[in-house]
Amino acid sequence: MLWDDFLNSEWHDWRGSGRSEDRLDQPEWIRKWQEAHGLAVERLPDARQLEALKRLRSLMQSMVKLLAAEEPVPELLIEELNQVMEGGPVLRRLVWNGEQYRVRLEAQRSTWEAVMAETAASLARTLAEGDPTRIRICENRDCLWIYYDDTRNRSKRYCDDKLCGNLMKVRRFRAKKKAEAEEPEEPE
Repeated sequence: MLWDDFLNSEWHDWRGSGRSEDRLDQPEWIRKWQEAHGLAVERLPDARQLEALKRLRSLMQSMVKLLAAEEPVPELLIEELNQVMEGGPVLRRLVWNGEQYRVRLEAQRSTWEAVMAETAASLARTLAEGDPTRIRICENRDCLWIYYDDTRNRSKRYCDDKLCGNLMKVRRFRAKKKAEAEEPEEPE
């Protein structure tokens, strides 16, 4: 989804090295993100626009952290998101894709403000049309990847069971073995 790809632009090494990257500072990452989501802006963001993108990411992360903790989002944060969405007026088009009709929203401008509005609207649509209780943050404290849990039983705890899930299993096993080794032996 657009919104979670955007939020995960603040990357943390899931293996625990402590390394992190702000991928919004990487022009190649921005281009790939734009291409993956059909965001048409010819130029990379300038310093002011990049700072605005980072503020939006921070706002959306604050909202997601509250939602993942099953806490309500304060009206102030909702209003800030609404203000960002005002920066991107859209045209609505009815389209037929050969199987079904749908309404496609087309940005009226190709600006970074419109990109931010569409990104904010992506989260807003998930909250309004999806299930906000499915928004999660990976339980691996080194990772913190944000995702939408689309599993049937809503039990997904890690961004990726094969990566973070296995790593956390190994860490629990090692901690258990260490605790067992440190227990004093009882005399017979």
